[in-house]
Amino acid sequence: MTRPRILVVGAGFAGVECVRRLERRLSPGEADLTLVTPFSYQLYLPLLPQVASGVLTPQSIALSLRRSKRYRTRIIPGGAIGVDLASKVCVVRTITDETVNERYDYLVLAPGSVTRTFDIPGLVDNAFGMKTLAEAAYIRDHVISQLDLADASQDPAERSARLQFVVVGGGYAGTETAACLQRLTHAAVKRYPRLDPALIKWHLIDIAPKLMPELGDKLGRSAQEILRRRGIEISLGVSIDKAGPTEVTFTDGRVVPTRTLIWTAGVVASPLIATLGAETARGRLVVAPEMTVPGHDGVFALGDSAAVPDLAKGGDAVCPPTAQHAMRQGKVVADNVIAALRGEPMRPYEHKDLGLVVDLGGKDAVSKPLGLELHGLPAQVVARGYHWSALRTGVAKTRVLTNWALNAFAGDDFVRTGFQARRPAKLKDFEYTDAYLTSEQVRAQVEAAGPEG
Repeated sequence: MTRPRILVVGAGFAGVECVRRLERRLSPGEADLTLVTPFSYQLYLPLLPQVASGVLTPQSIALSLRRSKRYRTRIIPGGAIGVDLASKVCVVRTITDETVNERYDYLVLAPGSVTRTFDIPGLVDNAFGMKTLAEAAYIRDHVISQLDLADASQDPAERSARLQFVVVGGGYAGTETAACLQRLTHAAVKRYPRLDPALIKWHLIDIAPKLMPELGDKLGRSAQEILRRRGIEISLGVSIDKAGPTEVTFTDGRVVPTRTLIWTAGVVASPLIATLGAETARGRLVVAPEMTVPGHDGVFALGDSAAVPDLAKGGDAVCPPTAQHAMRQGKVVADNVIAALRGEPMRPYEHKDLGLVVDLGGKDAVSKPLGLELHGLPAQVVARGYHWSALRTGVAKTRVLTNWALNAFAGDDFVRTGFQARRPAKLKDFEYTDAYLTSEQVRAQVEAAGPEG
């Protein structure tokens, strides 16, 4: 008899925790494990802003999947672009643009999320995202290049425009991105004696009335005061009306000349979910507390793309798309896959949120661990301590700790690494959201391959 095939889609927090637990708890002859991911590493997303600002190197937050001593999972380098639940086939597009059908007996869907965009003229053509390692490295190059170009320019209007930066999104990603990159430009401008530091202006805008409302009023105000003290202009109740290559128009009518628009206004479930034809809630796949997909045996979903019931809160609450939930969901799903494989009962997922941490760079931070409100250095110790402890490997922990220490004592050299090509790459070029198939295309692909394709 052939061994059962377990297919995991996605190598984020949820997918990797699931695979690692399956490797530990299943004997090699019990099942075949396959993981679909474009890159053979887990990206520690919360520290992306520190890569963009040069505090951390890209390699330090890319945790290799092949370093584990128990590593035995087959990795397909590509992305899942469609699933036929009836035929139990996942359609995968590899990094060489080859389309292959991958059959499964058990499917774990953890494809994560993509940047949420709206029908704003010029947005996807002119904005940068902050969702991938390539984007973070690219943004660092871009920001430093604006200083270089402004320093070389003889045109006061061009110089002013290149030194204005706009970040959209007052959540954790946007706030940390604005805070970390503002520190980068504030430190770097000292190396440009021809540039007036007063010309550097950072704008942080959000349509919501509060910055990071999950933190509560007190810590939210504390974060705003820290950013405003640094010179970051915060505009709430405001968004983007249109975006061009040299200027951005706000919904309140202001026009800001800029070459840098960073869009971090939330995320939505991976477009893969729409190919399933299954029930969704606000774009996320509806699942039971055991994270099974109703009506489809052997199919599990978790992480950002699944509306996992939050049993700790009760009612109709679903778990927020955070790393602490995704990591714990991954372990529970692995246990439930094994239980299904062995004919044992599954257990529901329940976890009480441990709190939030926001690293604003330097000694600035706001944190709310277990409901305790902190700011300043104590909050920074908690924030960095949490991130450091959450890193999966000792090598990653050593690299991150070394980077933090080196940056604190030696600073940055503000060099560009060459990621920025002559043709600008914007939000639409990094997340490949146009690669997914429709339900009809998935069915046609499966039928064309035949019963064993």
